[in-house]
Amino acid sequence: MGSLPDGTPMLLDNGQHILIGAYTETLRLLHQVGVEPATALISLPLMLRFPDGRGLQFPAWPTPLDALAGIASARGWKAHDKWTLLRVAWGWQHRNFQCSASVSVADLCQSLSPRVQTELIDPLCVSALNTPSKCASGQVFLRVLHDALLGVAGGSRLLLPRVNLSELFPNAAQHWLSEHGGQLLLGARVSSVSQQGTKWRVHGEPLPTKSTQDGCFDAVILATSASDSVRVIENSVQTANETIAKSLHQWAHISHALHFEAIATVYAWGTGAALALPMLCLRSDASHPAQFAFDRGQLGGPAGLLAFVVSASSGERDTLTAQVLAQARQQLSLTLQVVQTIVEKRATFACTPALLRPAQHIAPGLFAAGDYVAGPYPATLEGTVRSGVAALRAATTDVYDATPTRTNIKEALR
Repeated sequence: MGSLPDGTPMLLDNGQHILIGAYTETLRLLHQVGVEPATALISLPLMLRFPDGRGLQFPAWPTPLDALAGIASARGWKAHDKWTLLRVAWGWQHRNFQCSASVSVADLCQSLSPRVQTELIDPLCVSALNTPSKCASGQVFLRVLHDALLGVAGGSRLLLPRVNLSELFPNAAQHWLSEHGGQLLLGARVSSVSQQGTKWRVHGEPLPTKSTQDGCFDAVILATSASDSVRVIENSVQTANETIAKSLHQWAHISHALHFEAIATVYAWGTGAALALPMLCLRSDASHPAQFAFDRGQLGGPAGLLAFVVSASSGERDTLTAQVLAQARQQLSLTLQVVQTIVEKRATFACTPALLRPAQHIAPGLFAAGDYVAGPYPATLEGTVRSGVAALRAATTDVYDATPTRTNIKEALR
């Protein structure tokens, strides 16, 4: 919760999120819990426009014609810039958007012109992978590009929330779960789990008792952050038998080795402050850290409120705030007052080449779900949702084979 300079209270998200049309599982889940994407999200053609009008914008054409037309009409790009991108993109498609696991995004794009690199690849990479292109996974980047540009019709469209993130999904999901017999224990902290025969006991207070007679569960899914899941698993090793303890230790070791990137969001306000578009790219460097600016006034918020996003952030809060305000003056000709700066120090894992990520399956009946779990996507909302759905399907397949409960859960997953 923050407040505008005049004292008006303002509910602020922990960061500005972007969805795209290729987030098919996320959109399906929103619809399932009663959220209509057409109402909760603003749908725009893919655009990476800078304040001076340069950059890329796709027309509302069918896939992949929208990408071809967007490249051909990119403002400020010379014919050489467009040709290098088309040539490299054709090579990616010819290789089925595959590359060696050890290749970085910078390696993948080294034959592109500097303008295409700075005005397209760098903003796309840091927004999708939250990792600078020189140390980001080329294979994961190619998977994102494939799904956005060729995966589904409209996959490249930007979907910007016009409501706060609690309203976008968690509140509706909580209501849906309660209506369908789910038991929610908010604020309960799990300390560890232990195997009881073929079942699992969850240790922590208060414990769920409504759906079990013996306090044990057929399956457990750790759908928490990597650090919280590691804490639970490490606490659980002490009471596990030798075989299970080895599996738990190996999973925790891989998870603990992940490195994380920060994301900072600077909310700032100015009288009459507005952007030409709901989202603009900014030219960023060490002294001008924000890569994107969002006009919250065009996204359901109060007029004059802007959100500046610093992906792969490494600066201190006060320094970042001062740099972003100066960047707004220089690139947007806006004099703003800071409302609040939010820094998530462990926002996402660093999506580096050949990264070893922990498996979904930890032990029999024990699973993990989250954007950091092994999968084809970086730390995105879509990666999180797909991981959760896959973990639930794996758990129900293992446990509820040939029972009505399994059928009911499968229906919910469709």
